[in-house]
Parts: sequence; C-alpha cells; structure tokens
Amino acid sequence: MRGAGGWWRAKSTPAKVETYTRWSFHFFGVIEVLAIGTSALGEAGAGIGLWLLLVVGVHAVVGAVTASRALDWTRGQREQPVRLLWALAAVTAVIAVGAIGLAERGPGGEEVESAAGAVFGGVLAFGAGTIALGVRDRKRVFGIVGGFAAGASTVAWPIGLPGPAALLTGLVVLLGGGFLAFTSIFSVWLLNAVYELDAARETRARLAVAEERLRFGRDLHDVMGRNLAVIALKSELAVQLARRERPEAVEQMIEVQRIAQESQREVRDVVRGYREADLGAELAGARGVLTAAGITCEMAEEPCALPAEVQSALGWVVREATTNVLRHGDAGRCAVGLRMAEGRVVLTVENDGAGTASQGAGSGLAGLRERLAAVDGTLEAGHVGEGVFRVVAEVPVTAQVQVSEVAAV
Repeated sequence: MRGAGGWWRAKSTPAKVETYTRWSFHFFGVIEVLAIGTSALGEAGAGIGLWLLLVVGVHAVVGAVTASRALDWTRGQREQPVRLLWALAAVTAVIAVGAIGLAERGPGGEEVESAAGAVFGGVLAFGAGTIALGVRDRKRVFGIVGGFAAGASTVAWPIGLPGPAALLTGLVVLLGGGFLAFTSIFSVWLLNAVYELDAARETRARLAVAEERLRFGRDLHDVMGRNLAVIALKSELAVQLARRERPEAVEQMIEVQRIAQESQREVRDVVRGYREADLGAELAGARGVLTAAGITCEMAEEPCALPAEVQSALGWVVREATTNVLRHGDAGRCAVGLRMAEGRVVLTVENDGAGTASQGAGSGLAGLRERLAAVDGTLEAGHVGEGVFRVVAEVPVTAQVQVSEVAAV
C-alpha cells in the first residue's frame, strides 16, 4: 500500500486525472458484466445463463480495449482506432441479434426471455457509449446513439416483439447509450482542459522568467549604456590629445578609469539587487502563489529586526521551497513557520505533497546551502512522514537582534 500510494503521489495532477478517467472507462466493463451478465446468469440458469455471461464478458473486454485505444487517440498518442471501433460495432450487433433471437425463438420460459432482453438492450447501450469515445464530431455521436436506438426497435419488432415493447426497447437504448456517450465526451473534455491548464501554468512560469530577464537586461542597459558611451568618447579624445602630445590626455584617461570603476560598482549593485531576496516579499509572494494553486497556506508573518543578509538567505529558502511545492508535489497544505531558538532564527517549510522523488533534488538545495553558509547557517531537507516533506533552515543572529517567535496565521 505504501508503494501504491507513492506511485499515485508521484503523478502530476493531469496524469492523475488521466489515470482516473482511463480506469473509469475500464470500470464500465465491470459494471456491464455485473449488471447484465450476472443478472442473466441468475435468471436463465447455469446453462443458457452461463453463455449469456460469457458473451457479455467478451463484449465488455472488447469495449474496454476500444475505450483505452480511443482515449489514447484523443490524447494524440496513436491514430484513431477505426478498425477496433467497427469491430466493437460488429460484436455488439451480433450479440444483440443473437439475444433477441434467443428471447423469441430459443428454449426456455419467461426467465430466459427476460435475461436475453436485458443482454440485448445492455450491450447496445454500452456499445454506443464506448464507440462515441472514438468519434470527434458531435453530430456523428448523436447519429451513432440514435442509430443504435433505431436499430434496436427495428430488429426487435419483426422478430415478434410487440410494437410498444419494441419502441420502449429503443427508448431504453437511446437513454442508456446517450448517457454513456455524454459521459465519454465530458470526460475527454475535462481531461483535455486539465492538460491545457497545466500547460498554461508552465507557460506563465516561463513568461515570468523571461520578463525577469528582460527587466534585468533593461536595468543593465540603463547602467552601462551611458557610461560606455562616455568612455568611448573620452577614450577617443585622449587618443587625439596623445597624438598631439598634449598633457590633457592623461587627465582624460584618468577620467575614463574613474567612469569604468564607477560602472563596475553600479553593475555590482544591479546584480546584488537581482540576486538578493527580501524575506517579507517572498513570504507574501509565496502566499499568493500557493493560494492561487489551491493549496491551503499557514504563513508566518514578516519578521522584524533581522539583518539584511539573513533576510536575503531565508528569502531564498522560501522562494526555492515554494517552487518545489508547486513543481515536484501535489500538496493540499503548506505551512511556513519562523521562530527564535537559542540565538538562531529557524525557518520551516512543510508540505504534504511529497512524491517518491525528493523535492528540490539537484542544484536547488546545494545553492541554498551555499547561501546559508555565507551567514553561518544550515539547511536540512527530507521526508518526515507519509507524503510529508520538510525544509528547515537555521541562521544564527547576534545578541543585539531580538526576534520574537511568530505564530502562524
């Protein structure tokens, strides 16, 4: 059970929805056997009833295989299973005609007739609903369901079934097949919508990264553009003065040197501002992102009087941990705690969506440890229970810094 739970949690949300949808269609076959086959066996007895159970089981297996291949087709993983759809239609027609023939011409009494009638209507309804999964045009879906219903009435009446009973049989097939067809169409639509939403979320994340890169590029251009133009101009002027052996050339090169040093300082400031993270801003951002993802948040309030380098290091922990919650797990709850313990500020990020792979595996945790090491901090990360992943960062603070323990909101 532990391995099965880990296998399920390791799946992404779209993959979970696809697995649920796929097994739901397989379960339709189980329902068909239990609702129709076993009922026929109970009514018709061990002889004819066993044969009816067998043919219903064959129809259910063919339907399950067809549903699986059709679902693969809707996901673009294989070509449309046209031959399999026609095969299911043929098997359905043969079983239905055989069942109605058994009801009117075969041996037995009312029990056999009732069992054969149930098989007749049941396989037509399940057949129509399954075939609808492999058809994209909605008009064709309506035509398939209506055709099966009309065929049920048309075949039943000439064999000897009374007119009202034949119409009632067609209506039952129409309602049953229509319900299953609607379920198939809605399930495929829902699955496609989940995948599209997941792709949109990934696209939004990539656009956010691209926007941040553009912002950094604009800031760097604003800093370096003017200074480089001045350096080029003064360097050209110094060359002209040097060729004329004018002493002002030295002053111009000194000015070039000063501007270059100033440019280096400004670039370092830009990069420092880009790489540093504000803890308060990261906490607020994490709350918004997790809430938007449908994850319940228990977020610590913004601390007071922490040194800038400590806030920056802990801010990166919050940013990386939040990213891992969204990327590697399927959490329903995430708690961020901040407290003081024996002269150390302790940041804890815990979520209940850990999969089989460790969250943050790769360069993420190594980068965080390097940042925390710069302020004499430590980082621990790992599973602490069934599906629970915890990141704990500890950073020492000076005696002058007083931070009270902050309760989670």
